[in-house]
Amino acid sequence: MREIDVAIVGAGPTGLYGAYYAGFRGLSVAVIDALPEPGGQVTAMYPEKAIYDVAGFPVIKGRDLVANLVEQAAPYNPEYLLGARAEELSYVDERPLLTLDGGEKLLCGAIIITGGLGSFSPRPLPAAAAFDGDGLVYFVPRLAELSGHDVLIVGGGDSAFDWALALEPLAKSITLVHRREKFRAHAATVSRVQDLPVRIVVNAEITKIHGDERVTHADITVKGGAAETIPVDTVVAALGFTADLGPLAEWGLELDKRHIMVDSTMLTNRPRVFAAGDIAEYPGKVRLIATGFGEAATAVNNAAVVIDPAAHLFPGHSSDAG
Repeated sequence: MREIDVAIVGAGPTGLYGAYYAGFRGLSVAVIDALPEPGGQVTAMYPEKAIYDVAGFPVIKGRDLVANLVEQAAPYNPEYLLGARAEELSYVDERPLLTLDGGEKLLCGAIIITGGLGSFSPRPLPAAAAFDGDGLVYFVPRLAELSGHDVLIVGGGDSAFDWALALEPLAKSITLVHRREKFRAHAATVSRVQDLPVRIVVNAEITKIHGDERVTHADITVKGGAAETIPVDTVVAALGFTADLGPLAEWGLELDKRHIMVDSTMLTNRPRVFAAGDIAEYPGKVRLIATGFGEAATAVNNAAVVIDPAAHLFPGHSSDAG
């Protein structure tokens, strides 16, 4: 067992900004995430996607936002415990004791949960159940890797159309298949994709993926029609993700479905355990990256007072600290 001022559970943008703020407040911090690299859902699901609603950046790619957040926190030397999962919460002399899946124990001044969706996994593509070769992906970490590919995108939501929009300048061809006629994606994005040389097939499903070591072709079947076989180098199954809280659900936290209820200080119902970002819930909650940044700062500054009652809630101005 070792001691740490603040343990941040979740290395997405909210958690990374919390790591900066904890360092700014002079607190030692460990950032814990089950994924092998920082960035959370941004790194795992849309690292190349352009983000337009982060203050001060007219546009920034997800990968660059994560890199900037890591750089921002770096002067305070946060500890990153990646590929590790927070398993158990207990208390020692009123301080949270956090046990990781590898058996490591952290005695914390406070814990801040910034786990976004919690643990998440992609919804499977039924036609791929018997296919175990390469070329089937659920998100695209690096767009350039699909340059010159015949790409088949499955889905009708925002992710499917975002990938189509991002890959169109690079791919040899793009076919988007959706099982319904109407799309869940933002209407403006759908309109932009419809204006591009992207083939959109509705009321259809992928019924078979062909290939041994790698996908080579796929069968598309329109409702009431025969199957059509098209050449494919990569299938992007943009069918969404399922998420759950995993071990956090056993911590005795007050939950609203899979979200954690907090008060105006971002404190949960458990002593010294805060939550911020998409995983946190309160009346009027708006789930944006920008909101998560403010919640992280609120959680850290209130945790600082809990850890040291003589500390001030207001952190001072960063420009004075240099």
